[in-house]
Amino acid sequence: MTFVDNIIAWYSAHMNYASITALMAVESSFIPFPSEVVIPPAAFVAGQPDSVLCATGNYLVDVTIIVLFGTLGAMIGAIINYGLSVWLGRIIIYKFADSKLGHLCLLSSEKLEKAESYFREKGNVSTFIGRFIPGIRQLISIPAGLSRMHFGAFLWWTFLGAFCWNCVLAAVGYVAAGQMDLIKEYSHELSVAILIIFGLAIVYFIVKRFIVSAKKQ
Repeated sequence: MTFVDNIIAWYSAHMNYASITALMAVESSFIPFPSEVVIPPAAFVAGQPDSVLCATGNYLVDVTIIVLFGTLGAMIGAIINYGLSVWLGRIIIYKFADSKLGHLCLLSSEKLEKAESYFREKGNVSTFIGRFIPGIRQLISIPAGLSRMHFGAFLWWTFLGAFCWNCVLAAVGYVAAGQMDLIKEYSHELSVAILIIFGLAIVYFIVKRFIVSAKKQ
């Protein structure tokens, strides 16, 4: 069994709000761990009848609380990345990424450069959008820290992105009925679909505001 498989097995036997928070903090830091195996199964368990929950001794009875604790964990992990980036600086962060330990964490200078490029291109909002993009999600807090992004803005966009992504994962937990292979297989397509939906929503509100302003004139 791989490291991730062992963690999943442990999580299955210790699924509670504390373990959700802890694993989502790990997922949001520089340690590679998929959020797709944390929130969806918890949401699936919470959707079971009360008789089943009592029989298994599991009390994850509220999906909203699952999403909130998952978001709290994601923010803890993101703050760790941000703080380390501010404290250590670009040179040390890049050296760590290219070290043996960094490679064990699936880091590399190329990945960091990709995340920094994305941050420079999108600006502060990248800490929101990046939460929906595989390969960027765990790293976007690093360039935010390296650029010393305003901490209040960082917290807001991180919270918004993590909350929305966890809402999606919770919904998938109900639909996929705990089928983790299916969730992981289509996680990229799901991320793209959510980005499109948010993009269309933003365009809609901009156009609506423009029309209202034009009518007033």
